[in-house]
Amino acid sequence: MSSVNEVLNDLKESVETWNRKLAIDAADRAKAMGISPFVAIEAGLGRGMTSICERFHDGKIFLPQVLAASQTMQEAMERLDSSIQSDGFGKGLIVLGTVQGDIHEIGKNVIKAFLRGGGYTVIDLGKDVPPEEFVKIARDREADVVGGSALMTTTLICQKQIVDALREEGLLSIKTIFGGAPCSNDWVVRIGGDGYCACASDVIDLVRRLLNE
Repeated sequence: MSSVNEVLNDLKESVETWNRKLAIDAADRAKAMGISPFVAIEAGLGRGMTSICERFHDGKIFLPQVLAASQTMQEAMERLDSSIQSDGFGKGLIVLGTVQGDIHEIGKNVIKAFLRGGGYTVIDLGKDVPPEEFVKIARDREADVVGGSALMTTTLICQKQIVDALREEGLLSIKTIFGGAPCSNDWVVRIGGDGYCACASDVIDLVRRLLNE
């Protein structure tokens, strides 16, 4: 019979190798042994996703592997507890979208994969999203963080419009994060945003800091 450490290590390895069969098997063993879903995620699956972040940052793996690892983690989480929603474990709720006038989604999708893999609930608004839609969903769903991606210089101003719109609605407790090729930390500071994400693999640490986890 597997020990707790063996099960946790298998959960970690399943994410690192995006091995869905191993993930489901290890999740079933964890459940049978009475290992808390929180422990299984934090000490098993989460460690695997941290490794994925590091390898992506170092250029050792790429987007398809990140997406596969994230999906593997999601399936294991749902196996651990059927009440866990497919869009995250509920550590915090994040609204993401590509800003109005911009149709590029790859960067945003990578961010989403990392966040969901890290246990956050992510609402993906898609592309060409107006500031009012970010605000409406963030307010209605009581979001913790709003993130806007801009891949064109001409759409960068829409990130500022998101910050302004949240302020106008009095939603000052909602943190804002931004990224994209023309975006910079100086720009985010200038518009009053809370965080700049230079690299997708940094987003989990950024959100943790903003939410004081």
